[in-house]
Amino acid sequence: MKRYDAIVVGAGPAGASAALGMASKGLRVAMVERGETAGSKNMFGGMIPNCPAAEELLPGFWERAPWERHVVKRTLTILSEAAATSLVFESDNFDSPPYNGYTLFRPVFDRWYAQEAANAGATLLTNCLAEELLIENGSVRGVRIGRDAGEIHAPVTILCDGVLSTLARKLGLCKPLPALDTALGIKALFRLKEQEINDRFGLVRRQGASCEFLGCTEGIRGGGFIYTQTETLSVGLVTHLDSLKASGVAPYELLQRFLAREPVGKLLKGAQLVEYSGHVLPEGGYKLVPQLFARGLLLAGDAGGLCYTNGLNQEGMNLAITSGALAAETVCEAFERGDFSERQLSGYVGRLKDSFVLRDMSTFAKTAGLMHNDRLFSVYPNLVGAVMEELYRSDGLPKKSMGKVAWDSVRDAAPLRVFILDLLKGGGSVI
Repeated sequence: MKRYDAIVVGAGPAGASAALGMASKGLRVAMVERGETAGSKNMFGGMIPNCPAAEELLPGFWERAPWERHVVKRTLTILSEAAATSLVFESDNFDSPPYNGYTLFRPVFDRWYAQEAANAGATLLTNCLAEELLIENGSVRGVRIGRDAGEIHAPVTILCDGVLSTLARKLGLCKPLPALDTALGIKALFRLKEQEINDRFGLVRRQGASCEFLGCTEGIRGGGFIYTQTETLSVGLVTHLDSLKASGVAPYELLQRFLAREPVGKLLKGAQLVEYSGHVLPEGGYKLVPQLFARGLLLAGDAGGLCYTNGLNQEGMNLAITSGALAAETVCEAFERGDFSERQLSGYVGRLKDSFVLRDMSTFAKTAGLMHNDRLFSVYPNLVGAVMEELYRSDGLPKKSMGKVAWDSVRDAAPLRVFILDLLKGGGSVI
């Protein structure tokens, strides 16, 4: 049996942040990771916004971190059955430090970040499954693991073991996520020369792009993405589990058809497929955030449901890093006071509410409901395509006014009452 001041379960961004924050303050920290290395279980290949908490934990963070590209271009493409309509945003303000966002390759980034925590004094235990929480007099006092004599003890444990945190569920803090509020992310990684990526996406130097797609999931609730890394492209789909199950379509079949669609197929021409992977994501947002503390225990990152969508993109990794850092602050304060009670550790929630984490989740709390509207992924993408095609059509016939084109297309797509209700509900969820 080994004793530490604190235990962190999971060595992803939330766990590494928590371990780094505590170890840098002199606490003896054990970081337990079930993978062979930190990041070996991760499939994320997307974008992380600039995160001030990372710089506070590790000065010069983004100068040292192994990020791939800084993102200057964001594209939203709405696909109908026969057309693609794109909205492109590109800013010179995002092309100079401090950069607004970065693309990452998680196996590399997570391994580096966990090592920074180890360099600060944390003990990293890999190939180590946390099997059960140890409870003593109603308080969490450690973790039973599959190595090193089976148990490690500490007065406080931080769970950062992802959306399917079995330890939190066993303790009764989290309930199994309903399929309605759970998504499956599936990703294919393609290798392509750096210059080819730059040419195809209109980039130079280490500039990066993120592309989101709507209407690409054959009516299943969800969307697609492409993220540019240095010499790879992460391409995939995120779909709601209940909608995917009801469709009867296999995830890999849906992904294959997305990869073959234009404009995706053109962007991938000649690229070499490296791997496939999948990951479960929480989609419930603010309403599904569980109790984040108990006696001797805190939850951070996806384990605490700290992930949401604002209608354009998924926010999670920046919330993970920040929540891990705030959990570390809470534990350090608990050590100063010698108090690991539920009341003392509840200060963690106050910190989250004072930060952007729970504020942003509250702001976009209704957006999760908007994403459950099936018409958003079928009827309305086709409506956009029909309107744009009619506006640009040249057939020798008299032109309709733009208002008439829009009105006729809406009338053909859905009953006016339904359209107005969707418009009001959609506006109320994001404004």
